[in-house]
Amino acid sequence: MANVKLLRGRRLVASVGVTSVFIFACGRQQPGAGRESDGLSSAVETAAMQITGDYLRDAVAMLASDEFEGRAPGTAGDRRTRTFLTSRLEALGFRPGGPGGQWEQTFDVVGVTPKVPPTWRFQGATSVELRARDDFIAVSGVQADSASLDRAEVVFVGYGIEAPEYRWDDFKGVDVKGKVLLMLNNDPDWDPSLFEGVRRLYYGRWTYKYESAARHGAAGAIIIHTTPSAGYPWQVVQSSWSGEQFELPAEGETRIQVRAWTTEAAARRIVAAAGKSLDDLVAAARSRDFAPVPLGLRTSLTLRNTLTKVQTANVAGLLEGRDRELRREVVIFTAHHDHLGIGEPDSDGDRIYNGARDNATGCAQLLAIARALSALPEKPRRSILMLFVAAEEQGLLGSEFYARHPTFPAGRIAANINYDGAGIWGRTTDVTFVGLGKSSLDDVARAAAARKGLSLEGDQFPDRGFYYRSDQFSFAKIGVPALKFGTGLHVVGKPESWGREQMEAWEARRYHQPGDELDASWNFDGMVAEAQLGLYSGWAIAEADSMPTWNAGDEFEAARKAAIAATQGQP
Repeated sequence: MANVKLLRGRRLVASVGVTSVFIFACGRQQPGAGRESDGLSSAVETAAMQITGDYLRDAVAMLASDEFEGRAPGTAGDRRTRTFLTSRLEALGFRPGGPGGQWEQTFDVVGVTPKVPPTWRFQGATSVELRARDDFIAVSGVQADSASLDRAEVVFVGYGIEAPEYRWDDFKGVDVKGKVLLMLNNDPDWDPSLFEGVRRLYYGRWTYKYESAARHGAAGAIIIHTTPSAGYPWQVVQSSWSGEQFELPAEGETRIQVRAWTTEAAARRIVAAAGKSLDDLVAAARSRDFAPVPLGLRTSLTLRNTLTKVQTANVAGLLEGRDRELRREVVIFTAHHDHLGIGEPDSDGDRIYNGARDNATGCAQLLAIARALSALPEKPRRSILMLFVAAEEQGLLGSEFYARHPTFPAGRIAANINYDGAGIWGRTTDVTFVGLGKSSLDDVARAAAARKGLSLEGDQFPDRGFYYRSDQFSFAKIGVPALKFGTGLHVVGKPESWGREQMEAWEARRYHQPGDELDASWNFDGMVAEAQLGLYSGWAIAEADSMPTWNAGDEFEAARKAAIAATQGQP
């Protein structure tokens, strides 16, 4: 994925949000809507009743069944998934929304399956040998028969970040071409005035780390995993990065040979072989004055790759808007339909990574919202696109492909509303908005939450960088303001900490594991509310005279302005 220069946003209120608040709270007539908004608001509320727990449960049960084989890209389960989604959209009265009047936007993905040696040796005054899977995970950074490191020097580069707007440069002009970069996960998080404090930015994502290494001509990069810095345990790295890895076909971009992760314990052993302390290196990296530290170690590694090319697809259903002019603009709802397929067995021998919460729930919510929209007596002013994107688990590939080849110009995409991992623990008094504080969608989301009697909270796990970990990021990069409703943590009738404990337990035991399955403990009340919020918000955005805007100074504001300018004068 392309690098994004990150700038700190300032919180300003934009007129579209205020208008949306009036739509919800006051029932005042929307200019140009052509009818009393009280009646239309009542119709939306009635339509919201089509979003039920039973409907959501049935869709999740189907998509997360063993019959769908974990929905990996290019598999029979993937094709079965797309057929199911298409049939549901067609039955709800949507028409094909893909290129050329098709239901699907097909694209190729390259599968790379590396044969990883059982050990990886680092040699210096002393040597250390790491064990595959237990100590390290390595995948190919190139789409070739092999990827290799040949006695490459190992250099510790701190966080591997260049952020001029924060006066931060971990490279200091040091030439690291052909070297292997050992780097910390996350971004500097100990000072609210530096970067964004505990709120992780794109600089802290693994994608940025590998992109950074490639820009500097490195041969490879090793990210040091810790559960706090990653936001998930080592087992998630093992499951997510093992077996076949999918990418969009290479287009000549600069790449590193090897992308790797290592445990903190293994990293300590590597650094100790260089006669240094990892704690000392980490302490040094917490300063703007840090400069790369050569470790005096060299390493070689060869991955023998099996390459395949398979086809997957985004599924798109369109509800054309009623307004002759505004129907050229669109609100895009997204949820990724893929998961990890069939992989390494768990302790019970289960090899199917069903992906019930991640992300059969999001797909079910989009279908339920589509069901509600189809029940409205009239269509919204702007068009609505239900977009089920492929290969999110492989690096947001489906949404990235759509962003590169949109069916509506980026400057006419009013907003993206994304669903990924719904609440399964019951009704809450709050709801999370990942991206709160970035755009005029704040007002839309607040009004929707108020309609349900919910408090609106920002990202309640800001250290995990969720904004950059799901498909809304692909839309934000082309300038589209994005809204992602997430699970509230304050579950009705439960102790204050119970919701957070459930979320953390799920991430530790089920996230990207075969255990992510539908079971009798699920409570769909919160999931229903989250979907209804999306209906309210999507309708308000589609009805408003103006499209949403980023707050002044936001990292994506310039892309929005450029996208809108590109549509000027177009039919």
